[in-house]
Amino acid sequence: MEKKQSRLKRAVKLRSRIKKLNATRLSIHKTSQHIYAQVISGDGTTTLASASTTQSEIRSALKNTGNIEAATQVGKYIAQKAIAAGITEVAFDRSGFKYHGRVKALADAAREAGLKF
Repeated sequence: MEKKQSRLKRAVKLRSRIKKLNATRLSIHKTSQHIYAQVISGDGTTTLASASTTQSEIRSALKNTGNIEAATQVGKYIAQKAIAAGITEVAFDRSGFKYHGRVKALADAAREAGLKF
């Protein structure tokens, strides 16, 4: 449980800083098989856009849903949905996960697709 406790501690610290800014945030969560992304309003009450490897339109284009390629596809898709909703700037909430591997791939793909962090 120590690893999970450390991750949640990092997540709380990061979210408190984002909340003070009252910024729209791109929040992610990852498991060994899937990765999820949501764009959440500044007050934290409304989900404005979401994407994950569990959605059929993303999963059909992938061979495996738990790798960097899948995270890249989710990053592109969430950026397209956010821009369609009128959101161009977000704060990146990595939920305490280290900025490496799939988390980095999702963030880079979202930046390339037009979101600004």
